[in-house]
Amino acid sequence: MTLTDFESMIVNKKSIYLSGIGGVSMRAMAELLLSMGADVRGSDRDASPYTDRFLARGVTVFIGQQAENIKGDEAVLIRTAAVLDSNPEIVAARAHGIPIIERGQAWGLLMQRYRNVVCVAGTHGKTSTTSMIATFAMAARLDPTVMVGGDLSSIGGSLRIGSHELFVAESCEYKNSYHSFSPTIAVILNIDRDHLDFFHTTDEIIASFHHFASLVPKESGLVVANGDDANTRLALQGLERRIVTFGKGEGCDVRPDHVQFQNGFYTFDVVARGVHYCRVKLSVPGEHNLLNALASAAVAIELGVPGAEFAAGIAGYCGVGRRFESKGLYRGALLFDDYAHHPSEIEATLRTARLMNPRRILCIFQPHTYSRTISLREEFARALSLADVCVLTDIYASRETNTEGIDSHYLADLIGGSVCVGSFDEARAYVRREAQPGDLIFTMGAGDVWKIFDHLPQD
Repeated sequence: MTLTDFESMIVNKKSIYLSGIGGVSMRAMAELLLSMGADVRGSDRDASPYTDRFLARGVTVFIGQQAENIKGDEAVLIRTAAVLDSNPEIVAARAHGIPIIERGQAWGLLMQRYRNVVCVAGTHGKTSTTSMIATFAMAARLDPTVMVGGDLSSIGGSLRIGSHELFVAESCEYKNSYHSFSPTIAVILNIDRDHLDFFHTTDEIIASFHHFASLVPKESGLVVANGDDANTRLALQGLERRIVTFGKGEGCDVRPDHVQFQNGFYTFDVVARGVHYCRVKLSVPGEHNLLNALASAAVAIELGVPGAEFAAGIAGYCGVGRRFESKGLYRGALLFDDYAHHPSEIEATLRTARLMNPRRILCIFQPHTYSRTISLREEFARALSLADVCVLTDIYASRETNTEGIDSHYLADLIGGSVCVGSFDEARAYVRREAQPGDLIFTMGAGDVWKIFDHLPQD
């Protein structure tokens, strides 16, 4: 399918069906298509505030994915990675001869409508860095269109519709979906072992990122890459593209200087190939955010943003939903929620929390998928042991079934003093019983663990 084909469907009001319309990327796509005048329908497994909003606007949304949802007059069906070939809607669409494309393919077509396309990839930090770039771009009056995999308050959600000059998009490696994207600037933040239900080896992951980087135009495109990360450097080998590296190492093109640190927050100069660009004061904690800001600075320099405007924009970035997000105070304990669901992310979050000099760190962790829990068991145990107390909930299955018969005790057996809870109610009871002044208490994971802080009275 070409962009011309896709735009013809929109102009001629042909029905575009989104299977999984409530997901963060799919609902953003639905919003963008609706703004273009498309006839959008869709479905999701469960009702949510997002499906409710579509229904309130007159969009046909089916709750539950059944064959009868497909009427036969759809011009195309767009599906998420979680919608498998066995899904009744996919089976019905094929029976009707309806073209089926992946979410990444649809985004790739839509990106072709923009002059500059910044695609932010990496195992960790995609949402935060995409949000940082969106924030400075808005401050610099670049009027970006933004698609981010989280809730960015400054754009009112996961999508901002701006001009056709700049598209800033979070880009996920799972099932190589970002290989369908159309970046003019490709950002690689880091490369780590993850999504091992799809990738079989680290070399496969590195090769995937190499292909992603090769999508930028050979003459006019740019790859912004973490020069401190060994796997990222391997992914750049043999890549005949213009490359700018960022990092703390002396050999990186964009690096920090005169770094100051206070209670987890960084202030530093951004130096680009020996030339001072600006001085940045971050409003979000952690060394990982220093690196995210350096990657953002490399993008800003490529887009021609003056240093003062970049610094002002980055200073206004206060984070994104579920990334070290403050959830209030309970009995003198600070509550935070974080999306971290990979050992490296957990370690970064807990090390940053430790810099805040808490009395104790209590981490309520919801493992995400059985395959990730099995593949990275020892890494999870090491990272979670950085908390003073680790509380483990049931494993969040997501797209998987429990073929190995494991539960959270599989991790708890390797984490001294850890506690397993059988329900969110039991986790809430634990917080009520254990919270003390000076504690930091985290809910952590990519599932619905954030609900544990619901119904806790605030101090």
